[in-house]
Amino acid sequence: MTSNEIRQSFFDFFAEKGHAIVPSSPVVPSDDPTLLFINAGMAPFKPIFLGQQAGLMVQGKEFRRVADTQKCIRVSGKHNDLEEVGIDTYHHTLFEMLGNWSFGDYFKEEAIEWAWELLVDRWGLDPDRLYATVFGGDDQDGVPPDTEAEELWASKTSIARDHILRCGKKDNFWEMGETGPSGPCSEIHIDLRSDEERAKTPGSSLVNADDPRVMEIWNLVFIQFDRQKNGSLKPLPDKHVDTGMGFERICAVLQGKTSNYDSDVFEGLIQAIAKDAGVTYGQEESTDIAIRVIADHIRAVAFAAGDGAMPSNEGRGYVIRRILRRAVRYGWDRLGYTEPFMHRFVDPLAAQFKDVFPELEAQKSSLQDIIRAEEASFIKTLGQGIERFQELTKGQNKVSGEAAFMLHDTYGFPVDLTSLMAREQGLEVDLDGFDALMAQQKERARAAGATATASANDATAWQLNPEASVKTLDALGEAFDFIGYDHFESEVQLVAKATLSTKKGDKHLVLLDRSPFYAESGGQTADHGVLESPTETLNVLDVQKGRHGFVHTVDRLPTSFSGPWTAKVDRVRRTETAKHHSSAHLLHAILRDTLGSHVVQKGSLVTHDRMRFDFAHFEQIPQETLADIQQQVNLRIQENIPLTEERDVSIDQAKERGAMMLFGEKYGESVRIITFDPEFSVELCAGTHVQATGELGLYVITSESSASAGVRRIEALTGSAALSYVQRQLQSLSDAQRLVGGGASNLGESIQQLQEAKKDLETQLQSISQKQLLGQLPELMDQAIVLDNALHLIASKVPGASMDGLKQMGYEALRQKPTGLAIVLVSHDPEQGKVALMAAMTDDVIQRGGHAGTWVKGLAALVGGGGGGQPNLATAGGKNPDGMDELVAKAGDQLKELLG
Repeated sequence: MTSNEIRQSFFDFFAEKGHAIVPSSPVVPSDDPTLLFINAGMAPFKPIFLGQQAGLMVQGKEFRRVADTQKCIRVSGKHNDLEEVGIDTYHHTLFEMLGNWSFGDYFKEEAIEWAWELLVDRWGLDPDRLYATVFGGDDQDGVPPDTEAEELWASKTSIARDHILRCGKKDNFWEMGETGPSGPCSEIHIDLRSDEERAKTPGSSLVNADDPRVMEIWNLVFIQFDRQKNGSLKPLPDKHVDTGMGFERICAVLQGKTSNYDSDVFEGLIQAIAKDAGVTYGQEESTDIAIRVIADHIRAVAFAAGDGAMPSNEGRGYVIRRILRRAVRYGWDRLGYTEPFMHRFVDPLAAQFKDVFPELEAQKSSLQDIIRAEEASFIKTLGQGIERFQELTKGQNKVSGEAAFMLHDTYGFPVDLTSLMAREQGLEVDLDGFDALMAQQKERARAAGATATASANDATAWQLNPEASVKTLDALGEAFDFIGYDHFESEVQLVAKATLSTKKGDKHLVLLDRSPFYAESGGQTADHGVLESPTETLNVLDVQKGRHGFVHTVDRLPTSFSGPWTAKVDRVRRTETAKHHSSAHLLHAILRDTLGSHVVQKGSLVTHDRMRFDFAHFEQIPQETLADIQQQVNLRIQENIPLTEERDVSIDQAKERGAMMLFGEKYGESVRIITFDPEFSVELCAGTHVQATGELGLYVITSESSASAGVRRIEALTGSAALSYVQRQLQSLSDAQRLVGGGASNLGESIQQLQEAKKDLETQLQSISQKQLLGQLPELMDQAIVLDNALHLIASKVPGASMDGLKQMGYEALRQKPTGLAIVLVSHDPEQGKVALMAAMTDDVIQRGGHAGTWVKGLAALVGGGGGGQPNLATAGGKNPDGMDELVAKAGDQLKELLG
């Protein structure tokens, strides 16, 4: 059977048993910001196991029996160590998990009987090669052996009695977490060894012994307990079945393959990679490993990106970046790739899965763009990073934490990539030292962002108001109330005051019993305003959240606590800030509609006079698309969509309603939901907002740029700030008209004419320069050294030539002398301090064992550099011009060594 037939056979079998066949959930959890990826088949059904719903709703009907194949990603843990992927036959980052589920319906008898029926009767597996494990009991938990499952295996199947094995809690007891649903499980293992090996060593001794030929193929979990906080187990009122069978593994078994990578799940992809790289799979273990790594990793990256996980420097995005960079390095080092290549394998991947996972085909173009952009970003520094790695490890017996940190910080090498390169050279990485330096970097970043309010959490810094209604700062922290959603102005009580010394001078702070001032959070800056009493006025300059309520920075301390005091928010500033915050919500929704669901917020800044929004996206947004996004925001403003604000909504209700949640954010049990049209924008947010979108008036995008790898940034204005910006732009347009001449209608045409004239002059200059370079070729050809009758060598410095110029000279030399020529040219750019190097050779020299990439790589070391490329022509760079003469002198000797 083909893999597609195996998957369909699984579905058909359980459909016959009354199961609803449901599609896979996205590998990126939509309602659990604490979980990186769906890593098990049961993850999408957690609400059922937790008792939050009885069954699965499919097209308005509740099902208690379900079967599916679930996309999963794991990069650590049993059978899923990233460092082993591609090296052995069964580790994967992304895999499919076939599963059948019972939600309070059937239990152990049906699960065991049907598993055996499918494996033996339907798929024809040899029962003599199968073993079933059952839970052997645990005295500490007070749970006896699972004799029920044991007897069912013996009575309901044809398995031999001595193939039913009792195993411990580690392998045969499943738990969702420290508390919650749990239960014994029964695993089915298969012995794939030869008859001779089986006769020597019984398979029962190798079950759960990490033997790659005696492996688990199906796990049947019987969820019947609820782990309590005190550690005890309480029987569940409803018992469930959760099974999982690794699709890639069962395909290899049924197709008689010794490796998952030899099954047709991977065969087409592996052949596409081998063809693209110009190698044959199965001839060289080093290149085979690289091909397997790329085949596995493109699956994980494409499926994850298709479900919204964009490469980035944090959370799940960093996992995807690590996986992609690991594959790129294998392609560079073992298959000779020097340009982006991974994106080319999205095509065969999408074609393979178009029927079962159609989302790949639907997003094929954007996935290729995402992966290509990420590859290109890493390849820019990969060669330099590898070169630096060699320098740092030369003569060393380990890679220091400092070296690993520098490779991570400067060249973007994930530490597991550095560890991989180290292992290939028999070295270890000081991971403790690396972790310590990473922690120091995070602490520096935290300290740099800290404010005086950190010190304000120290109770000894404060002078308390003896007449205050609260008598301690801890009591204030519990009683403090933010009333700013409903009030711009309120009578308040001054509870405490303090002056803290900072590098920028003294900072005067006050604490209030309640406050209408918004404290900086969620990217929104703090309110400004005043605190007034009958005798004095304090200007409020900043507000931060602290342990004892909001910490208000004022221009001076009050002379007296006596009041009454009135807190007054600067209404104009607050209103303009609210406009910019609401505009960020509109922008976020429109970006997702326009660019795709992979767009998620990565950061923001909202002030009274501007808005900055960072979001996951893989490439620069074209100007016409940006203009359309701006227009869409303005259309929403014109619709005057009313705000719906809901407070104290349970986090579970918010998830059910699909409110936008940000990965890594910590949410309490109750949240605030901001909605501008339930079908358009629904977000969890604590910021201030307008009552209707029409209050924004106008929206103008001022810039779009790169914030970091995989993250774009839009800066924009709304309200009064947008109006002022437009007025300034109109004035600038008027000034430009006066300088260029003519009216506004032909201003662009006039500027274009000036640019074209400039471009023509630059082209003429470049042509003259190129002719001068090519004009040197006849003299260089005449000076060629004859190494033997069939081979002429040109090795020379070419002052002032760029890398492009050297390549043009190389191509022209090969054209003029198509046989018996090897040429190496080197130049130096004094301004940048860089050396450029080009090597080329004719086909007959290559047939004798030559390779321009290998030749140039060896020569580049003489100028402190590195590089490589194709057999006919390759380039390299260096940073030591003092070695250029030695390079020219030794070019012939190195070529002779290469030719043998």
